[in-house]
This record gives sequence, C-alpha cells and structure tokens, in this order.
Amino acid sequence: MQTLVTGCAGFIGSQLSETLLDAGHAVRGVDAFTNYYDPARKRANVSRALDAPGFDLVEADLTSTNIESLLDGVDVVFHLAGQPGVRVSWSDGFPVYVAQNILATQRLLEAAKSHPVSRLVYASSSSVYGNADRYPVRETDLPKPHSPYGVTKLAAEHLCSLYAENWQLPTVSLRYFSVYGPRQRPDMGFTKFFGAALAGTPLPIYGTGKQIRDFTYVGDVVAATVAAGTADVAPGTVCNVAGGSAVTVEELFPIISELVGHEVPIEHLPAQPGDVFQTGGSSDKARELLRWEPKVSIHDGLAAQYEWISTAAPINGS
Repeated sequence: MQTLVTGCAGFIGSQLSETLLDAGHAVRGVDAFTNYYDPARKRANVSRALDAPGFDLVEADLTSTNIESLLDGVDVVFHLAGQPGVRVSWSDGFPVYVAQNILATQRLLEAAKSHPVSRLVYASSSSVYGNADRYPVRETDLPKPHSPYGVTKLAAEHLCSLYAENWQLPTVSLRYFSVYGPRQRPDMGFTKFFGAALAGTPLPIYGTGKQIRDFTYVGDVVAATVAAGTADVAPGTVCNVAGGSAVTVEELFPIISELVGHEVPIEHLPAQPGDVFQTGGSSDKARELLRWEPKVSIHDGLAAQYEWISTAAPINGS
C-alpha cells in the first residue's frame, strides 16, 4: 500500500510513518519543518524512516505546494500536518493557524477528490469540545472550542465531513486526546515536567493542578490512526481516540517523582487563556468501528517517555 503522511517529522507523524514502514507499506512523507519548535528535533524524529527503502521525504508546505503530485499513486492519506498549540493561537498567531490547519486541509481535500484514494484520515483534536457539558464526551456532543486552535481544528474537521457528503471522499476524522510519549514536542506538559525534574528545577504547573486530562499514549494513537486507514466505515466518520486514563495533573507528580528517583518541587503559574479544565472522551465508537482500544497505562507510558528523554541525544546542545 502506498501511503501519504503529512507532518511526517512530527511527534505523532514520525512514529506513524515508522509503523507503516515496519508493516511493509510505502510512505511518502511530507513536512514543512516549520520553526514552531526547533526543526532539528523534527529531523531527528524522521532519521530512522529516512533509512527505510520504502520512505520518500518531500519537504513542502501544503499551503503552497502542488498537492496533485503528492497524491500520485497514493492509496491512503494520513493528514497530521498542522500548526499545534493552544496558547499561542491567539492574536497575531491566529493567521498561521488558519493557513496551516484550515487552508492546508482544504487544499488537500480539493486535490484528493479527483484522485482514487481509498481513505483520508484527518488528525483532529479533543480541543474541538472545549469545556463540555458532560464527560466522557461522545462524538454526538456539541463541539464548543475554547481556543482559536480548537476553532481551526473543528473547521478543518467540518471540511472533511463536507467533502465526504458532497464528493463522497472517504474521510475519517480522529479526535486525539492529550497525546504523550516519546518524541513529545518540547512545548508540551510531560516534556517540560521531565526536563525540569532532570534539571533540578520546579515543575511548571499552569493553574491549580486540579485540571483533569484524558492522556493517550502515542503508540495507541498510532494504532488507531493505522486502523482508520483501512476499517470499513462510512465517509465522514468521526471518532474519539482517548486513552481512558483521566487523571488530575497533580496526580502525576508521584509517578514523575518515582521515575526520576527523587521528589520534585512544583511552581504554580497563572492559568492560560484557552486551556480547558477537563478533557475526557468515550472511545466506544472507535472500539466498535476501528476495533481499537488503548493498551498503555499512564504509568507505563510515562516510563517510556522518561526513558526516551533521559537517553535521547541532545539537540543543538539542549
């Protein structure tokens, strides 16, 4: 099977690419290597895939490149490219989110409608729900994004549904919940927590620490994404991909202390605009349609991330 993975050098995209390659599929990987965080980290992420004979790396921006050529011969598209991060999606940062999350997705969908792809899997986000009225949220609950980032992810998801309805494009949108694990971006919580613990500095906690998150291990997310590429589901399907390990942020501290081998101090910082108090999703639909369920516990997942952080080669001296 010939696949296209956009965002192939990212946290999730690089591990998805490796999983597809290990399964014997060909991967055409696309990444713009933007400077949202150090591009050297992304090049390190994709280094293993580059050694595989079935991998072809294309450095391109989906907002401007010729997408028709990227889709040549492709059977399944995994669209993970986009501008991440809630906290910098406000104000002057918003146009980048519109371009990278909405315009790029629309251009990809427009090109895909004239190509015989069997599936286009879109990486959406639990951020589309915002502060929900009930938990765990289900796909039928009303999305109410609490950040500009969430707005752009929902808009792109709606585009996938529209192209499915109007053009019968076989799209599936997966709403990822708080993904963590090896290669997590440097701006994300666990990377910051472990980095602080290793440096002997306080763990930075935004808000009270009582916030609840449904953390999902990256390997489980990759498994769900691969399954969505071939499962027999209707065009326009939307599924939650949630780890089922909803815990408060402060409940993570004993696990982190255990893994690093010492107690870690905490520094409370002001709550950030756009951060929701709780996330938590039902994965019943993914279990039924994708035959998927999360397998990695929060303790085992954090242990894997800590091992990666403590053994990974430094990037640019960091």
